[in-house]
Amino acid sequence: MAAFSSLLRRLYLTAYNWIVFVGWVQVLYHVLNTLKESGHENVYNAAQKPLLFAQTAAVLEILHGLVGLVRSPVSATLPQIGSRLYLTWGILWSFPETQSHVLVSSLLISWSITEIIRYSFFGFKEAFGFAPSWLLWLRYSTFLLLYPTGISSEVGLIYIALPFIKASENYCVRMPNTWNFSFDYFYAAIVVLGIYVPGSPHMYRYMLAQRKKALSKSKRE
Repeated sequence: MAAFSSLLRRLYLTAYNWIVFVGWVQVLYHVLNTLKESGHENVYNAAQKPLLFAQTAAVLEILHGLVGLVRSPVSATLPQIGSRLYLTWGILWSFPETQSHVLVSSLLISWSITEIIRYSFFGFKEAFGFAPSWLLWLRYSTFLLLYPTGISSEVGLIYIALPFIKASENYCVRMPNTWNFSFDYFYAAIVVLGIYVPGSPHMYRYMLAQRKKALSKSKRE
């Protein structure tokens, strides 16, 4: 029974990783093709469908950690996926005025390259029990450049969205109401920006530690 459960786990995670990998390949293709053909203003519209699919599918990774399908700590997975979902749905999808900005291109290129490498790495690991050494190196090295470019794009797009958030009052709850509760999405966005200040360096240091650990282990093997 344990062997059957292990097989089902591997089949599921293999399918999950390669399906989401295909989604991110489509995102990168649409971004690069649109930049070549018509410019950055049209990048979001071209990549929207695979972006929404691939990024939203990452919610399952939180569940994978919670139920023990993977060893990744939820404490590390949750903020990464949460911030991505916030940008994808809470900023880009919710405020179309941000969609034509050049930072969308740098954001999606940074995200898609990172995720293409990550999902193919775990796809190999689940399907074959190992990943090629070159893919291991890419998995734990490309973030050195792509994390700063991705985070800078995220922060920039939230900042750009602020006046549109304030003007629209989307997702705001005003009093009086039945729950005697108020919520201002504009100030929530400012809080999110504030979280990036300590959060980004902390996550970068965490990934540096993971890189050192993973590459040291690969050398011993």
